[in-house]
Amino acid sequence: MSAEFERDGTAWISASTGTRWVPVIGLEVHAQLATQSKLFCACEVRFGAPPNTLTCPICTGQPGTLPVLNATAVELAVRVALAVGAEVAAESKFDRKNYFYCDIPKNFQISQFDRPYCTGGGIQLPSGRFVRLTRIHIEEDAGKAIHDRGDETLVDLNRAGVALIESVSEADMESPEEAVEYLEALKEIIRYVGAGEADMEKGQLRCDVNVSVRPQGEPWRTKVEIKNLNSFRNAREALEYEIPRQIEAYESGDETRFPRQETRLFDVRAGVTRTMRSKEGASDYRYFAEPDLPPLALSESFVERQRGLLCELPEARRRRYREELGLSEYDARVLTAVREVADWFEAAARLSGRPKETANWIANDVLGGLADPKIEATSIDELPLKPFDLAELIALVAEGTLHSTGAREVMGEMLRTGAAPRALVAERGLEQVEDEGRLEVWCREALEGREQVVADVRAGRIKALGAAVGPVMKASAGKANPRRVREILLRIIGEDE
Repeated sequence: MSAEFERDGTAWISASTGTRWVPVIGLEVHAQLATQSKLFCACEVRFGAPPNTLTCPICTGQPGTLPVLNATAVELAVRVALAVGAEVAAESKFDRKNYFYCDIPKNFQISQFDRPYCTGGGIQLPSGRFVRLTRIHIEEDAGKAIHDRGDETLVDLNRAGVALIESVSEADMESPEEAVEYLEALKEIIRYVGAGEADMEKGQLRCDVNVSVRPQGEPWRTKVEIKNLNSFRNAREALEYEIPRQIEAYESGDETRFPRQETRLFDVRAGVTRTMRSKEGASDYRYFAEPDLPPLALSESFVERQRGLLCELPEARRRRYREELGLSEYDARVLTAVREVADWFEAAARLSGRPKETANWIANDVLGGLADPKIEATSIDELPLKPFDLAELIALVAEGTLHSTGAREVMGEMLRTGAAPRALVAERGLEQVEDEGRLEVWCREALEGREQVVADVRAGRIKALGAAVGPVMKASAGKANPRRVREILLRIIGEDE
């Protein structure tokens, strides 16, 4: 963009006019549900299968076929609704959303329009803003159109009919950063309740962004939709381009350039949004009730059964970790980003009785093991290292049996083999030396020729003691207990005074 802007909180300040422009952002997020079969047929759901091999007459729209609703999809959808505090409707219905495109073989999509299964609720962002939800509805996915063959378009219908929920937020966000925070929080919730993997690389989470801009204090203006953003980075960069594009258009004074209600696509390579089509309204889709499906009735007992399957959600866990366990905000976020990691941490912390040390080992070493190509594990539960192993290692350090350097060596072997820490310490001779006589010999040797260290310590500059601790640790091959070494050094220096 040619115009220049400064950021002040959520406002974009035009360098040429000084006007404070505020974005207005709402998101529509499509999340694939973790069902083994599609929403209305028995076809398998599997990422990476050969094109058009996971299809049947129902999901390819053959005449005379009838849809049958997947009960598991409804259960998972209700759990997400409850997790965000939405109101679940006792009765909702499915509708036909009619449009014609190559990746939708029936020429309509079974979705929910005026009576979705839940409304309301919202998500609290780390920034403090609360983003309200308008609704969440259940619908089937379209297939995948592939446009990278020159003048040819290929269609893969493996994804056609896969169960989705679409979460529609109110336009409560005012910055690209808040939009990403919302996406991250929603992804966490979906994964925590077990409703889906929400893996954007596999197309399991996609979003459409609705954005407009307005001078601060003025009414909302025309919104533009940016379609099919498949990563948090793309969502942020699309907004970082589109917001100044709209501001510059308004400030040009040329009404022909003013934003109009349209759908745009984000060109990832060029980093720009481009017009795709004029924005359809509800009337363009000619919604009408799906004649082949009865209304969806959900009893109170069914809803409460799903509520009973919910776990403690990530934001509540983070708050508990900070307030009850004394963890930092950073550590709390690292540990709660994935439910399996949070569960693993709680098991290890309960066994060790030392939550801070447990958090440090997991954040710095255990999770690092997942990135090691020599360790064949894709999740923390697949590691050979188990919570009781980490608790035992922490105990060895706390009781003085093992120095932190030796503990790192033991941890590396535990991650690779799952061997017990005490056995590794004994096998490798890593026990800390506690023998007073041996420690004193090393300490006296370390002080020889270091008169300045002695003088500094006697003058009250205790930090100078480190210059003598290092040689002791070297002489002992890292096995000397650092705490005892310091005590003995101070005693010797005091005795000779």
